[in-house]
Amino acid sequence: MAFCINCGQSHPDGTRFCRFCGNQQPGEALLQRLRMEAQQIQNIRFQMQQQYQQPPRW
Repeated sequence: MAFCINCGQSHPDGTRFCRFCGNQQPGEALLQRLRMEAQQIQNIRFQMQQQYQQPPRW
């Protein structure tokens, strides 16, 4: 189940246009790229948190 990026209504996966507002939905290639970028950001954020939690090396 997916949700419209414009109005938020739910629709089946793979829907190209929202049946409620008519807005075009992102294709699978774009969704995959965004998931990959989000994972990279999450990894960087985790690394930064780990770095700031370590005691200073004096």
